[in-house]
Amino acid sequence: MIEVIKAELNILRCLNMKPNYSDLARRYGVSRQTISKYDKGFERKETRKRKSKLDKYREEIEEKINLAGATITGVYKYFYSKDKTIGTRSNFDYYIRKHKLKSKNKSVVHPRYETNPGEQLQFDFKEDITMISKNGEIFKFNIFTTTLGYSRMHKFTYSKSKTKEDVFRCLIETFKYYGGIPKRLLTDNMSSIVNVKTKKFTEEFRQFSKDFNFTPEKCNVRSPQTKGKVESANRFISRLVPYNYEFENEEELIEIINRLSNEVNNEINQTTGVKPIMLIKKEKEYLSPLPNKEIIESYLNYMKPTTVHNDSMIYYKGKRYSVPHKFINKTLKVRELDNKLYIYNNTDLIRIHPLTQKIINYHEDDYKKIMAEKLPFKSEDDIEAFTIRNLEILDNLKG
Repeated sequence: MIEVIKAELNILRCLNMKPNYSDLARRYGVSRQTISKYDKGFERKETRKRKSKLDKYREEIEEKINLAGATITGVYKYFYSKDKTIGTRSNFDYYIRKHKLKSKNKSVVHPRYETNPGEQLQFDFKEDITMISKNGEIFKFNIFTTTLGYSRMHKFTYSKSKTKEDVFRCLIETFKYYGGIPKRLLTDNMSSIVNVKTKKFTEEFRQFSKDFNFTPEKCNVRSPQTKGKVESANRFISRLVPYNYEFENEEELIEIINRLSNEVNNEINQTTGVKPIMLIKKEKEYLSPLPNKEIIESYLNYMKPTTVHNDSMIYYKGKRYSVPHKFINKTLKVRELDNKLYIYNNTDLIRIHPLTQKIINYHEDDYKKIMAEKLPFKSEDDIEAFTIRNLEILDNLKG
């Protein structure tokens, strides 16, 4: 419209006619001052468009934020971990609003209630999570989530399965992480520790609670608000979503989960107004100590499920151990005893490895058979020499 006004003023000027500001203002719906300003030669300055540091990530932001389960917080944390120069969270929010990239996902809010320091721990499984690595390897797993009622201190623990042994292991890891045990533990009807028929805790879990000196409790049926704090922790798992196709292996996936735990605990909680990492200092004073080492070890000495990867190896405590290549993509079980790792297929013992600090631990027979399949044109002597040389190189890769 400004261009039309300027054109009419120019015509009147060429005809040596004085413009009627009031008439022009009425017709174009602007003020007389605006007409006068443009009649005197005013030119609007072109505003320079400033480039955002987020522009180079725009397509990726849109892709990540539209993944099922993704949140703006999770996506921001993901990009901030990649590039610390992208600016503040508020700047990120503004960029998403400006370019209409905001996710349509809605959060479910539960009512909450407060507990005293050291009074309660809530726990649950975030089940059946699927993530895919950069190499296209599919990881199906669960995350055991725990939250202390007073400090809101969270712990996320990676778990391949949801057996009672997994619950024991995850809780022991949690107690060690928090530096003690609260008086009460609250959960729902978790099938691995609750009898399906009686709806009561199993004898094994009751014994575990006695050994670790806490009272087990179940939240009310159809009342998830009674364990709302751990439900809140579950929402933080949505921060994992942007890392889909962005990690190399199971080890790196676990590192990401541990990093999320630390991030969450270093953020100001909306309810308390304090970082959980600060409040835990006070709550620790009210936690009971862990039982003796013998009791702890008695609950950890069991067979754990593990997946065989494409390199014919399993992961255990950050190291890799080989099995025969026919077990690739199968689920085996492992057990640690006397500083050795026992690997089973069902009840059949298929491999024993000494536990080492080496990153990669191939059994010579496993490596030789893999090489024989990969290099069928090589002689047995060549395969033997190739195996010996490569295993010597791998032995020098220290963790």
